[in-house]
Amino acid sequence: MTGSTEETFDVVVVGGGPAGATAATVVALRGHRVLLLEKEVFPRYQIGESLLPSTVHGLCRLLGVADEVAAAGFKLKRGGTFRWGTDPEPWQFSFALSPRLPDPTSTAFQVERSRFDEILLRNAARKGVDVREGSRVLGVLDGEDRVEGVRYADADGVEHVVRARHVVDASGNTSRLHGQVAGRRVYSDFFRNLAVFGYFEGGGRLPKPNDGNIFCAAFDEGWLWYIPLRDDLTSVGAVVGPEHTAAIQRDPRGAWRRMIDSCPEVRDLLRGVPTATAAPYDEIRVRKDYSYWKKGFWKPGLVLVGDAACFVDPVLSSGVHLATYGALLAARSINACLEDGLEEKRSFTEFEDRYRREYGQFYEFLTTFYDMQKDHRSYFWSAKRVTDVSAPEAEAFADLVGGLVSGDAAVLRPEEFGERLTAAAADVSEAVRRLSTTGDRRNPLLESTVISGVFSEGRQLQEQALYGGGLDAAEPSAGEVVPTADGLAWTVQG
Repeated sequence: MTGSTEETFDVVVVGGGPAGATAATVVALRGHRVLLLEKEVFPRYQIGESLLPSTVHGLCRLLGVADEVAAAGFKLKRGGTFRWGTDPEPWQFSFALSPRLPDPTSTAFQVERSRFDEILLRNAARKGVDVREGSRVLGVLDGEDRVEGVRYADADGVEHVVRARHVVDASGNTSRLHGQVAGRRVYSDFFRNLAVFGYFEGGGRLPKPNDGNIFCAAFDEGWLWYIPLRDDLTSVGAVVGPEHTAAIQRDPRGAWRRMIDSCPEVRDLLRGVPTATAAPYDEIRVRKDYSYWKKGFWKPGLVLVGDAACFVDPVLSSGVHLATYGALLAARSINACLEDGLEEKRSFTEFEDRYRREYGQFYEFLTTFYDMQKDHRSYFWSAKRVTDVSAPEAEAFADLVGGLVSGDAAVLRPEEFGERLTAAAADVSEAVRRLSTTGDRRNPLLESTVISGVFSEGRQLQEQALYGGGLDAAEPSAGEVVPTADGLAWTVQG
């Protein structure tokens, strides 16, 4: 069926997950008319349950939803625990190793994505976004030299036309629109992996205070994630090479259980624990070839964000961070164009350069992290090399896994933090020194505390408060593109 009406918006966002909700909200916060089309009806299931501090305390704060997320009762996450490389015992990192993450921002959450994503989507609607669920986008409207909108079918199958100056494809890895930009996806030759995952009705927990950590454990065929979502719910997935595809396709549940049994550390945590039987956690799911990118992330009138644009192996829980950060960058570019603040090509080149750099740093570090012949000190050094920061190795690792390598001050700048503490830096340096001399299995980095108090609010959100130019980088030069004071658009440094 074809509808007879045609609507006009400033922006159409395709997809209501974290990337779509972020892009839509940031544009709406600047007063522009935004339509968000989502093919499903929320809440709906999604994987990618382990968040980073930059999402929880930065992006969510920028969207105006940080308090709601904090009050949702999600499992607190202080870092990650790994049985990886040549270390015979598990080792762990804490977000608090980074002096850029003072208390309370040295934590994140393990989330049920059905609940977390709905919080972001409903918040978008409250901020003025026209959210239409059960709406399936059929294709884009091609103009003479740009995309000019979309065609979609509503829940009743009636087709509609919406014209807009900008279309954001945030429809995920199953996107039907991404081929409009730079052709096919480029799949990683290094990360040709697949994941098989499901859920248990509980399970053992790591010793407090790290009972909310994600636990990643290597075994002969690959590695397992173990994510405590609730006391009675644990997400467990195996990431393995393509040589296991046939076995997994033949019997997903059997292959999943066999891989869990092949990893003693995870097997023991699940001893006697039944698998989940209540929907949507009763299924065993498989996802393959999920590390990819596009040769281009935008063309006039159409921009790709989230899994529509790129995805990288999930061992460092970067999925939601990359999706929402890329969406913020795209929304800044859209706002700058709608407000005639910046020429379109320059604005979206800024988006793509920053987004690609963020993705590239995670990707490059992970290629090193997958070398199982290293210990944790080598991984810290690799993080420092990839991020190219002046911080000590352990701090560089905490910055990377905390989602801070972009150097973008507007992403993580809580309202009540001031300057970096000299005492905290000295504390971390001492921990790194002890790491090279300790003779027991306790990692001195875990004993390091960089939290020595919370500064009273001395700057507004629009000021560069926590990192980037304020910590390690020089002040922006004249003519450089930088975020506006509110972090919602681009401006050119005067």
